[in-house]
Amino acid sequence: MPAGYTVPPGRVKPWGTGHAVLCARDKITAPFAVINADDFYGQRAYRQIRDFLANNGGMCMVGYRLGNTLTENGTVARGICAVENGMLQSVTEHTAVSRDSGIPLDAVVSMNMWGFDPAVFPFLEQEFAAFLKENGRDSKAEFFLPDAVAKRIKTENTSVTVLETDETWYGVTYREDAVSVKHAMAGFINRGLYKFEGGKR
Repeated sequence: MPAGYTVPPGRVKPWGTGHAVLCARDKITAPFAVINADDFYGQRAYRQIRDFLANNGGMCMVGYRLGNTLTENGTVARGICAVENGMLQSVTEHTAVSRDSGIPLDAVVSMNMWGFDPAVFPFLEQEFAAFLKENGRDSKAEFFLPDAVAKRIKTENTSVTVLETDETWYGVTYREDAVSVKHAMAGFINRGLYKFEGGKR
């Protein structure tokens, strides 16, 4: 917690994705990627973000096509991106998104796969302190990483490169999604994309 702030009574959950990244600041001294640990992003997406971080400075985001991130078992929430000349302009959260929601299936969406360099930490520290000043007594409020990125774009005119990918994102939003995810993973293994030590799966 920043100086002058304490965890309020009743707070039992973490402070959100922005705070999660900030907690790693003392261990990170080089460009780094951030992902949701329970999402499957695909090999090509990792190569894209690796190549960007190895050869460029600043921030980036891997952008997926909406149609490659949907489930057949219900609706989802997605951050629809406005992209201009390969640069992120904004991310607008939409709820109840499906193939029939009217949003183009080739729209670029954020699935929380970001690339940063350590220069992001002072900004996150500043914004987390501001967040706590306004929301510190709320036992459920969260400091979201996409919101912090959007504010940095707006207030500091910071560029965020969008690395568009044709990979398919997999996740288990609904219990029924587990079947299709397992089938997709088995297909990757059978094609030799992933190997297991000692032949175990």
